[in-house]
Amino acid sequence: MTSHASRLTPHGFAWDQIDDVLLDMDGTLLDRDFDNFFFEEELPRRYAALHRMTEPAARATLFALYRSVEGELAWTDLHYWTKTLGIDVVALTQELSGRIGYLPGAEAFLQAVRAKRKRVTVLTNAHAEGVAIKSKKTGIDKQVDRIVNAFEVGCLKMRPDYWPACRKLVGFDPARSLYIDDDEACLETAHAFGIRHIYHSAKSSTKLPPHPSSRYAPLENLQALIS
Repeated sequence: MTSHASRLTPHGFAWDQIDDVLLDMDGTLLDRDFDNFFFEEELPRRYAALHRMTEPAARATLFALYRSVEGELAWTDLHYWTKTLGIDVVALTQELSGRIGYLPGAEAFLQAVRAKRKRVTVLTNAHAEGVAIKSKKTGIDKQVDRIVNAFEVGCLKMRPDYWPACRKLVGFDPARSLYIDDDEACLETAHAFGIRHIYHSAKSSTKLPPHPSSRYAPLENLQALIS
């Protein structure tokens, strides 16, 4: 008979302890390089051209606007940013969608987890229209059981109210769930809620070096969890 210890993954849990795999999208499954480029480079560049500003001035203006709503639904609301900036952010997302892609190992991980017959749910702070564009480009919606955006839940994942509402919506058991995210604030609220198996996506962008968490077990490639 196979011992329990021999069935442990390299990260110390057995897959038979897991029913639900809860995954962040951007920075965990999809390469955050797209979002970094979009919000930190291209959107300021378009804003500078529209308002006849220098790019550094536009970047400073936009970063201040981002910070003013950080943690609120407006932070990821593409319609809010369209109205606020005077730029069609949905159309711009579509225009630049060629840059959207998976992180290395993410697709193989999804296939392996589905082969283990686990329920896979993407929990994202992203706006529904952004999710639709990314799904069309990557087919991510076909590789998971469900994608839940924060607007369905009513708040972002770093808010304590998120997890009780999400559990009611999705129906997972925190004690038998695995959750992976690149945002430590989201991991913190999940941990406080009682999600048992929590990992930090330490390599969120292919263009940036890893940034391992000091508080949560880091992963640079999701395939490390597949024994």
